[in-house]
Amino acid sequence: MKIVVIGGSGLIGKGLVQNLNNLGHEAVAASPSLGVNSVTGEGLAAALAGAQVVVDVTNSPSFEEQAVLTFFDTSTKNLLAEAANAGMQHYIALSIVGTDRSPGNAYFNAKVSQEKLIQASTIPYTIVRATQFFEFAGTIAYTATEGQTVRLPSAAMQPIAAADVSAALAEYALAEPVNGIVDLAGPEKIGMDEFVRQSLKAVGDNREVVTDNEAGYFGGQVNDSALVPADDSKARIAPTRLADWLARS
Repeated sequence: MKIVVIGGSGLIGKGLVQNLNNLGHEAVAASPSLGVNSVTGEGLAAALAGAQVVVDVTNSPSFEEQAVLTFFDTSTKNLLAEAANAGMQHYIALSIVGTDRSPGNAYFNAKVSQEKLIQASTIPYTIVRATQFFEFAGTIAYTATEGQTVRLPSAAMQPIAAADVSAALAEYALAEPVNGIVDLAGPEKIGMDEFVRQSLKAVGDNREVVTDNEAGYFGGQVNDSALVPADDSKARIAPTRLADWLARS
């Protein structure tokens, strides 16, 4: 099977391409650095030619409200049009758990718009909403830092290893389309403040993480249900625990 990974040069994309190739499939990485640009359309038709499945793991270079919305709307419309022309059998997109539960978060709002475009298309699809990656702790800390203090809410998260996301996406790519949304999460719930506190400590970062439940998350307010699966019994739970990942990393 030929599977094209749009965003194949990124953290998730690289792992996904490797997993699929290891399973004996023809996984093709596509990204601007490889001559395929989903926003301008450059190289898109040629990349998708002859493929049965496309996996969209693109990421906006900007989190600014209008820029991120324009990126995902333009990229997704181009991808859907070319996928339809290519007779694609399955369109898979990576999204985020809780996109529809944090209205002040511009990035989440853009992902909701992306999801709606996919759902409205005629192509069979699976939208995989994943929780925040372990690898994302440093970025969360950076956006919440004032001097040597990191202010974060104690809102529950259920973070996941990027490798587990890539592995799950490979399985979805080889399965029948769900024509719906599936949730993918790590095995443990932890407060955002504690997640970042443990992550910084593990790399010798001496910044102090202060619990501040008035602090937002990328512009949006969050609570204990905003960033975790609505129903764990229906979510796919990945195996890697934070402590084990930190020890290995």
